Amino acid sequence: MNQPVSANITHEARPGTSGQSRFLRDYWRHKYLYLMVLPGFLIVLIFAYFPMYGVLIAFKDYNVAKGIWGSDWVGFKYFKEFLNNPMALRTVKNTLVLGIYGLVFGFPAPIIMALLLNEIRALAFRKFLQTVSYFPHFISTVIIIGMIKEFTSLDGLFNSITGLFGMEPINYLTEPSYFRTLFVGSGIWQGIGWGTILYLAALSNADPTLYDVASIDGANRWQKTKHISIPTILPTTIILFILSVGGILGTDFMKVLLMYNPSTYEKADVIGTYVYRVGLEGGRFEYGAAVGLMLSVVSFLFVLMTNRMSRKFSETSLW
Repeated sequence: MNQPVSANITHEARPGTSGQSRFLRDYWRHKYLYLMVLPGFLIVLIFAYFPMYGVLIAFKDYNVAKGIWGSDWVGFKYFKEFLNNPMALRTVKNTLVLGIYGLVFGFPAPIIMALLLNEIRALAFRKFLQTVSYFPHFISTVIIIGMIKEFTSLDGLFNSITGLFGMEPINYLTEPSYFRTLFVGSGIWQGIGWGTILYLAALSNADPTLYDVASIDGANRWQKTKHISIPTILPTTIILFILSVGGILGTDFMKVLLMYNPSTYEKADVIGTYVYRVGLEGGRFEYGAAVGLMLSVVSFLFVLMTNRMSRKFSETSLW
């Protein structure tokens, strides 16, 4: 009779049993996994969440001597100031246009390339194309802009080619009408190879027997792509599209800053560069924080709306 009682006592004393909370049981069972996650969690907590405390200056008349808590509250003063600023409409318009252009032309590019690479049967040639297309992703933005400036200068590659057809040389980077084309085009060139990785990984999940059955039924390559390859990558495409919509207002600030100049402000000045000039260079940190916070909230709303539409019309969504 003593043996079962002893076993029962030992069982109750063991961590992670019914006498403890569900969380503690789960933690004890997967304690090593939680320990592996801990460093990454701490990094995100320290460098991503703790700095959110500083967003308070968007609602204060920030004074360095008084500090964040000591500064006077001004409510939505700086939000109203930005919305009433004539520059706001131009910067918001330019940001939206660049973001939408990047989404319309840049988002489908890696999908198309992944589908094309998937059709290549020569493995060596396929790996060569993948390597060549991936390479620009590892080039820094500064070098990319330096290359663009060299190619578009009066004696650069572009003017050398157009000069063969008798066209006058153009300084592309000082012409507002060419800025968006150069910005979006260089972005596609730099990111198309890297973007294909996810889609090629998704395509690897397609059942090879589906292609064999389709071949027996007489399907050509386009029909296989339409009815097998595209449905296979559709869930991945939807998730990435939702995230891309959330980044419409998050135009690459550094790239714009390096590319634009006063002669192209009309088409190139975006919210990020405006905040940089006014908020950082001008010393108006509270105004810059207010504009940045507004931008983040609107981007989050874009994600919510896109996710809701995706959940309504398909079975795939972020949550």
